[in-house]
Amino acid sequence: MPHIKNLLRMIITGKYPYLRMRRNRHSNWIRRLVEEHNLSSSDLILPIFLVDGRNKKQEIFNMPDVYRFSIDKLDPILNKAIKLKIPAVALFPYTSKTLKDSKGSEALNENNLVCKAIRYIKKKYKNEIGIMCDVALDPYTIHGHDGILRNKKILNDETNKVLIKQSILQASMGCDIIAPSDMMDGRVGLIRKNLDKNNFEEVQILSYAVKYASSFYGPFRNAVGSKGLLKGDKKTYQMDYKNRNEALREVAIDIKEGADMVMVKPGMPYLDIISLVKSKFRTPVIAYQVSGEYSMLMNSIKRNIIDEKSILESLMSFKRAGATAIVTYFADRIVKYL
Repeated sequence: MPHIKNLLRMIITGKYPYLRMRRNRHSNWIRRLVEEHNLSSSDLILPIFLVDGRNKKQEIFNMPDVYRFSIDKLDPILNKAIKLKIPAVALFPYTSKTLKDSKGSEALNENNLVCKAIRYIKKKYKNEIGIMCDVALDPYTIHGHDGILRNKKILNDETNKVLIKQSILQASMGCDIIAPSDMMDGRVGLIRKNLDKNNFEEVQILSYAVKYASSFYGPFRNAVGSKGLLKGDKKTYQMDYKNRNEALREVAIDIKEGADMVMVKPGMPYLDIISLVKSKFRTPVIAYQVSGEYSMLMNSIKRNIIDEKSILESLMSFKRAGATAIVTYFADRIVKYL
């Protein structure tokens, strides 16, 4: 009788040898049957860097296999993305220094790079692929900040006035997802109110609700032409990477103000934040595998330090943490592993 009781206790508590975890791993079919998370091309957003001119495909320092494209060179990238069933692209401009000023005026030019690209894509591809546009002033300012700078201080409310105009302009061009990445207080509610007022009720807002003042953005700043221009740092408006609960406050505010989706940026160093936000709010959470993360992986792959399949492993970590989708420079290259 004691032997039977011990046997039952071992079975109930899951002790070896009655429970063997490897039984669910012995073959490919069983591993696929019991896997908890999956990744598909539908989970990916492809960033595209734009450059003015014609017939241009420019290499980007420290971002192997990522390029800036002139608008007339976009077709192969878009055709491939559509074929791979990638739902959306995110557009980022490389702005010439001659077009930059202290107020980021080029952001409101209806013939700036982003506006021209939106019009081109919508005219040729209709709604075959979604367009996400960054709302912030850093690609357009001579000081490299996301807002209006005065006396070494970023002006919140004055910046919001410009961001509203930038959002309405992009929406009028055909942008599907407005993505304010600036981290100004109150901008989501103001943008939502003004989009609705101008009959853009269906245009979505993806708020960069949790954007940390990170060291992982360097290659991106080079890609959009703001590298070396930044005066000081962005710590007065981007989040302190030592903070966790603050992220929940930021997300709660932006959802209340009308955000349809929220962003956590960077990605892999902040998997705990992605998980926290998802479990707390049950809202679509987009992770951004930023340029520094991409460059570390790609440079290690190029030097044969790690295998190319590590890309898939890194992206799966976002899904496991709770990300709904991922902005990644690997989007059009990882599909062969899915």
